Amino acid sequence: MLITGAQLLDGSRADVRVEDTITEVGALRPRSGEDVLDARGGTLIPGLHDHHVHLRAAAAALGSVHVGPPEVRTADGMRAVLQRAARRPDGWIRAVGYHDSVAGPLDRDVLDQLSPRTPVRVQHRSGALWILNSAALESIGAADHADGRLFRQDAALARTEPPSFGELSARLAAYGVTAVTDATPGYGHHDVEGFTRARRSGELRQRLHCMAVAGTGATEMVSIGPAKMILDDPGLDLEALTDWVIGNHVAGHPVAVHAVTDAQLVVTIAALRTAGVLAGDRIEHAAVVPPDCIADLADLGITVVTQPNFVAERGDQYLAEVPVSQHDQLWRVATLAGAGVPVALSTDVPFGAGDPWAAMRAAVHRRTPSGAVLAAAERISPATALRGFLGRPDRPAVPRRIAPGEPGDLCLLSAPPETVLAELDAALVTATVIDGELVR
Repeated sequence: MLITGAQLLDGSRADVRVEDTITEVGALRPRSGEDVLDARGGTLIPGLHDHHVHLRAAAAALGSVHVGPPEVRTADGMRAVLQRAARRPDGWIRAVGYHDSVAGPLDRDVLDQLSPRTPVRVQHRSGALWILNSAALESIGAADHADGRLFRQDAALARTEPPSFGELSARLAAYGVTAVTDATPGYGHHDVEGFTRARRSGELRQRLHCMAVAGTGATEMVSIGPAKMILDDPGLDLEALTDWVIGNHVAGHPVAVHAVTDAQLVVTIAALRTAGVLAGDRIEHAAVVPPDCIADLADLGITVVTQPNFVAERGDQYLAEVPVSQHDQLWRVATLAGAGVPVALSTDVPFGAGDPWAAMRAAVHRRTPSGAVLAAAERISPATALRGFLGRPDRPAVPRRIAPGEPGDLCLLSAPPETVLAELDAALVTATVIDGELVR
């Protein structure tokens, strides 16, 4: 394919010839039989890479009902949504996005009052907790379960074949997303083979970098990233985490540690100081970064992959629930980058909304749903926000370029660079190219 009449982010104009990689950039003439896409002066950028997603959960969420803010704010509203919800092929109702502000701490008894007869599973917006009503518990052989609250037990609820990725992939392409990193923990050979089949068939068009346990082999369609560890404040164990990091490093395998509280981050830093940092190591989220951790992160040189979109999605609840003394520590970006910490951005879809352009706007403006500004000192420039989604699979904080030898993954926008950076709007995406092929 030849893309003609494009503007690059620096304002220069260029034609770009692309196969599985970019082969030429300059003033180019079409070849016989070559597909030509006229950019009409629009902006051509490397395709976006969402550096932390959960593909299976995101695909399943498209067939789920949402029972949390802002769509649902009361128990009566939740009851109405569940009553209207269509059953999935397995006969269940799958609901996502629950927050305690809707109907309090949810358990089987409360859920029975909201939806007594149909098997219902409700996922807390944190992604860590499923709540099942009595009909659902009976269906999985757990009728005597005390409260129906299943913490980090997704495997016990794997009831059906993996969802199709077709609709999700199309949505990602509409955003200009050409690659993702699946950050779900525990993936191994079987999972990678499943993703490979989805990519090979064209069901999943995006390139995939998959976090997986040490020893998992890459395929021609899926590259392998670090092993993932999720930390929870109850049971934090520095020695166990340190041993896990060392064990992976001895195998030549990097690690990614999920740290969303200050305690989790402190323990992660301590473990990495003892074990050392291997190329490819990452910290996921870093939702709360106390001031005295910033220099430690910079000294370690470890990449932080964070989600400023949560400021725009949940900021008002942070303002109400998080101590004021921690407001300036939430979802830091500017302070980390300014200290020399490598930072990349992601959406955490489906636990965050999947629009990377909205995440960029959140990083630039730091506005909550009500319009309040949360941690204004953490604002970054539009160009910096865009670069946060242009990173490489194994080096998320190192942006790709429009240059020969780079992957043939591109996003064309309908406006010049100054408009793209001012608006950061997915509506400007007019074409998405993956592996040299037009997919949108």
